[in-house]
Amino acid sequence: MGIERRSAPLRGWRILVAEDDYFVADELVQVLERAGAQIVGPAADLRQANQIARSGAIDAAILDVNLMGQLSFPVADTLTEHGVPFMFATGYDPAIVPYAYRDVPCFTKPLAARAIVAAMAAARPVQAAY
Repeated sequence: MGIERRSAPLRGWRILVAEDDYFVADELVQVLERAGAQIVGPAADLRQANQIARSGAIDAAILDVNLMGQLSFPVADTLTEHGVPFMFATGYDPAIVPYAYRDVPCFTKPLAARAIVAAMAAARPVQAAY
């Protein structure tokens, strides 16, 4: 999941990593930090992820579809209500994601660092220059 540090496309972004596998979470954290993000979490379970999602302390999120045996769609609902961009990561077939989230990027494991950073950067609203 290597990524070159040529720029920091996610600089200043606080990103929730909701992932229950320690090694996958650690790899995501490293990739996102190299891209300039500040990580909130990682959250390993649904309760913790939803608490962070409701806090208003994040700019984006990546959600493992299955957190300790519970589907993360309630967290996705919370993020949607708050207008926070997010994406899914899953070891399952992406068809598990509900139709309501058909337009949300969904990455299958093993995860591709460049694709994740590019999707996060694309989700970032363009700052208006005054």
